[in-house]
Amino acid sequence: MTEAERFLAIEEIKQVKARYFRCMDTKDWAGFEAVFAPDASADYTPPGGNSAEWSASGRANIVAFVRRMVEQAITVHHGHMPEVEVTSPTTGHAVFAMEDLIWWPEGARRRTLHGWGHYRETYEKIDGKWQIKTLRMTRLRVEQT
Repeated sequence: MTEAERFLAIEEIKQVKARYFRCMDTKDWAGFEAVFAPDASADYTPPGGNSAEWSASGRANIVAFVRRMVEQAITVHHGHMPEVEVTSPTTGHAVFAMEDLIWWPEGARRRTLHGWGHYRETYEKIDGKWQIKTLRMTRLRVEQT
């Protein structure tokens, strides 16, 4: 892999993560699904949570899980300071610092959430497109009302 190919792969991986955030916040579920590999897995387990309740495997199941959690909410997600390593022409991994704000509608069991943490992910290039293969979100701090 040349340096130019490596830099292009890093930029393409950053673009996938940008689409992940935008599609979630705009509730573009088809676009959100497209960022994941078909056999992707995602773990959003909060501190002290049960991973069986906060994880999903397969892109359709990941979309269904996230959609159920935020469909009725207004969300704002930001990804910062990407650390991306391309490990082969078709694989890579990344860490993105993150911040999210969520406002649930009147009558929901929660009103707001403001969180900070990291996404730790692996990526795979399938049919010429980088996609998220594994995702694990960890939180450093959460403020809720």
